[in-house]
Amino acid sequence: MAIRNDQGIVLRGYPFGESHRIVVLVSPNHGKLRTVAKGVRKTKSRFGGRLEPFTHVDIVLYEGKNLDTITEVSTINAYGELRNHLDRVLAASTMVEVVDAVVQEDEQSMRMFLLLQRGLTVLDHRAPHPDLVTSFMLKAADVIGVAPALSSCAGCGTAEDLSRFSFAAGGSLCESCRTPGAYALREGLVPYMAAVEAADFQTLPDADESMSREALGVTKRFMEYHLERQLESLVMLNG
Repeated sequence: MAIRNDQGIVLRGYPFGESHRIVVLVSPNHGKLRTVAKGVRKTKSRFGGRLEPFTHVDIVLYEGKNLDTITEVSTINAYGELRNHLDRVLAASTMVEVVDAVVQEDEQSMRMFLLLQRGLTVLDHRAPHPDLVTSFMLKAADVIGVAPALSSCAGCGTAEDLSRFSFAAGGSLCESCRTPGAYALREGLVPYMAAVEAADFQTLPDADESMSREALGVTKRFMEYHLERQLESLVMLNG
């Protein structure tokens, strides 16, 4: 057994035994970390409040056979302002749910970690842009190699006549490559999504309310198709 230092952003946690808590984090160098914080649910716990979701922490771990034990924790960024606004919390919850779904244990995850860090930083400073979650999911899809084709046909590569969209085929399709189940999107939605994907979180283009709703819906369904699971946080966000 060994002791090591690491850092991560807390994705979620749940009770374990009478007073312990399982804490799941994403680490830039070690992927998903499943750890146990012993005694953290006791009122006199030294660091219970530092292990809440969205918190960026520095930790000391005692390596175990099944779970590593957190022995020390210090806060790097608590994103305190984010927590004061329900709309920001819901957006952040979707981000961590996506990361939790795609990051694997013992796998280098620097790009996904930095993507989540940037998303939380933006939410800590301002209300969520209508296309922020859509942009996050599209960027996350790119990190894991399943980004939808938005500027060219997923079948033949042409940039012309992108009138169809297919989750199974990988995004936009021209009429010549349309497949069973591919459906028509409203005119202008694909380039709108492409602009949202390409923009930095802090410089997203002005939102079109109707386009934003549809872009979020299409992106949600695309991600759920490839993750093979429903994104529960997005249900609440849409609600």
